[in-house]
Amino acid sequence: MTRDEAIEVLTEAGQAADETLPLLEAAIACAIHDQPFRDPRPVRTLAANAAERLSERIGSEGPDDALTETMASDLRLNGDLLNHDSPANTDVIDVAETRRGLSGALSVFYLDAARRAGVKAQGVDFPGHFLLRVETQEGPVALDPFSQGRLVLPSELTRRALRAGLTPHVADRLDVLMAPVSDRQALIRLQNVLFTRAIRAQDFEGAERSALRRALLDPDDHRPWLDVAAAREKQGSLTGALEALARARTVDDPMEITRQMSVDRVRLQLN
Repeated sequence: MTRDEAIEVLTEAGQAADETLPLLEAAIACAIHDQPFRDPRPVRTLAANAAERLSERIGSEGPDDALTETMASDLRLNGDLLNHDSPANTDVIDVAETRRGLSGALSVFYLDAARRAGVKAQGVDFPGHFLLRVETQEGPVALDPFSQGRLVLPSELTRRALRAGLTPHVADRLDVLMAPVSDRQALIRLQNVLFTRAIRAQDFEGAERSALRRALLDPDDHRPWLDVAAAREKQGSLTGALEALARARTVDDPMEITRQMSVDRVRLQLN
C-alpha cells in the first residue's frame, strides 16, 4: 500500500458512521501513511487469531476474563515499558511484530477481536492512559491493555484520576471516568500522541502527517487542519499552510476568528 492509497482508506473511514468505521483497516492505513510500502499481513493475521481464540473462550469464561486471557496470555500483547516513547509503540504493524506498544495501539487489537467475537467493549479516554470498558453481567469493568489487560478497580481509577489532576468530586464519579469513546476517537487519540511527540522533536513533517490523518478521520473537525497548517508553516511551506487554513475555514464552527488570524499571519510572511 502506498501513502496515497492509505489516504484513500482514511478518507473513506472518515465518511463512515462511528458504528461502521473499519478500525483495524484504518489503523493499518495510519501506519502505512506514516511509513509506506510495508506488509500489513501480520496485523491481519494477529487480529484473525485473536478473534478466533476469543470466540472459543467466550462460552466458558466471562467476557473480561476471556478478553484478557486471549490478548495478554495467548497472544502476549503487553505495554512497552523499556521503549515507551518509541514511535513504533503507536504503529499497529510494529506492534503486531513485537507484541509491545502503547495502550491505545494495543486497544486496536482488543477492540477488533471484541467486535468479531460479539463482546461489548469500548475505549475509555482516561486522563493520560487509554483503557477499555467491557460490559459484563455484573456491570461495566475497566481493563488496562498496557498492563496485560488486568482489571482496574474503581478505587484505583479514582487514585489515577487524582494523580492526573482531576478534582475529587470528578475523580469519584465512575460514570465520568469510564465514559466510552468511539473507535474513531480512539484512533484519533493515537494520532494526537504522534503529533505531540513530533512537535516536541521538531519533526514537523511527521507532525503534518499525523495531523492530516486526524483531519481525514474526522472531516467535521477544523482543528486538525490548523495543526496541519502550523506544521507546514514550521517547514516553510507557507502556500501549503494557507491551503490547510482554507480547509479549516470550510468547517462551520465558532472558531472562524482564530482561523482568520492564522491566515493573516501566514499571508504577512508571504508578502
